[in-house]
Amino acid sequence: MTSPDFSLEQLALTNGATRVAGVDEVGRGPLAGPVTAAAVVLDPQNIPEGLNDSKALSAKKREALYDVIFEAADVSIAHASVAEIDELNILRASHLAMERAVAGLTVAPDHLLIDGNMIPRGLTGSCEAVVKGDAKSLSISAASIVAKICRDRIMWDLAQQFPGYGWETNAGYPSKKHKDALVELGVTPHHRRSFKPVHNILYQE
Repeated sequence: MTSPDFSLEQLALTNGATRVAGVDEVGRGPLAGPVTAAAVVLDPQNIPEGLNDSKALSAKKREALYDVIFEAADVSIAHASVAEIDELNILRASHLAMERAVAGLTVAPDHLLIDGNMIPRGLTGSCEAVVKGDAKSLSISAASIVAKICRDRIMWDLAQQFPGYGWETNAGYPSKKHKDALVELGVTPHHRRSFKPVHNILYQE
């Protein structure tokens, strides 16, 4: 497993960019909750130690890095709601969350490194899509950590209001407990009605 580094950012800076942002989103797969995106501009002189793809880190390590990233970098978090996911589709909604995250940075970046193989259509200017970017770029890995922690916290809060679905541990993903609860407890306002397992329960007649 290669660790992410700062080479993509460095290349952009060498080519004249002054602020390079990494952008990532989390929450495309869950049956419930928003999709969450983060944009992070790291300070090349003060990059937090231990950044990695959020999926490669323990929950404890992610939590510790979350605060460090906020102290050391310009960070913006944004969401697209369940209603927007159902109205637009999950891909477009996740792109909308990314666009909002970039717009929320204190100073506009002049180059974007975007996790995935597509550039959201609302992002203009200098952008590059980086496949598996959270394992390649430190800025994207920082964004992946921030987005994941933030979304997990939202799902934990929602789990207190809607117990039984296991959101505090499955974050809304379709685990067995979550799918069983959908059948037994029904659909909540936080479920994505356009997603097949939810749709099928609502319209099983």
